[in-house]
Amino acid sequence: MFKWDGLPDTIPQRNLELIIQCNGCAAFYRHNGELYAFSGGLGGEPNPYYMPTIFTIANPALKLTVNAEIDKDCIIVPNDAMYLGLLPLFSKYATSLTENELSIMVALINSRIPALISSDNDGATKSAEKYIEDIKDGKLGVIASQSFFDGIKTQPYGATSNTNIITNLIESQQYMRATWFNDLGLNANYNMKRESINSGESQLNDDALLPLVDNMLECRQKAVEKINAMFDTSISVNLASAWEDNEIELENAQHETENSDNRKNKGGVNNELPEKVE
Repeated sequence: MFKWDGLPDTIPQRNLELIIQCNGCAAFYRHNGELYAFSGGLGGEPNPYYMPTIFTIANPALKLTVNAEIDKDCIIVPNDAMYLGLLPLFSKYATSLTENELSIMVALINSRIPALISSDNDGATKSAEKYIEDIKDGKLGVIASQSFFDGIKTQPYGATSNTNIITNLIESQQYMRATWFNDLGLNANYNMKRESINSGESQLNDDALLPLVDNMLECRQKAVEKINAMFDTSISVNLASAWEDNEIELENAQHETENSDNRKNKGGVNNELPEKVE
């Protein structure tokens, strides 16, 4: 999602983003002359805005345990303005999708049962079991006696109760997956219309894609400015992959709109009255 440049060898980009996105923040701290990114705990006496002032680091591999003062000994890189990270968001959608997939599995199994069969005697029960077994094996079931029909009763089950359940569950799956991507700044189809949709409808959620991604990038870039100033580095961070493509497309669209407005202004109607000619 983000592309880091200028990171020291002691801070792999993958591990840095894992710490930030999973824990809500990471701390850049110099140890034995090397710069590292650590996970840890926020605490200490709050500042006037009730923000933490101490970051506690406990790293067994480096045999390091320290209470680093924020903005003096270390720099905090938050994932977002609320220091939440992405795990709460992922947990919400992953739980919903798992429940939905379980419901689909149960619905598919129930769809195999067109009717419930009940019987009043052992003979009819055995005949019904033999009949179902033959059908399951691909054989043509044969009813040997009239007593079979007299001894069993059927109740419609799958054919009526599961008519629209699977379709509705698939639509729910699509909606939850698309909303998950939208919250992460990726445009995915969430429109439940079964007919074709126009371009306006497909772009209804474009504005909703931006706030979280923009906030995450801003938090990283502001922290990078502090890191470069404190540790004399030249680190930078920007959007990557599909998020970078979306940003480029948005900038191009804005430029086209500005150029169009400028052309309209230059070619506008002159409302001033012409000078009177003697």
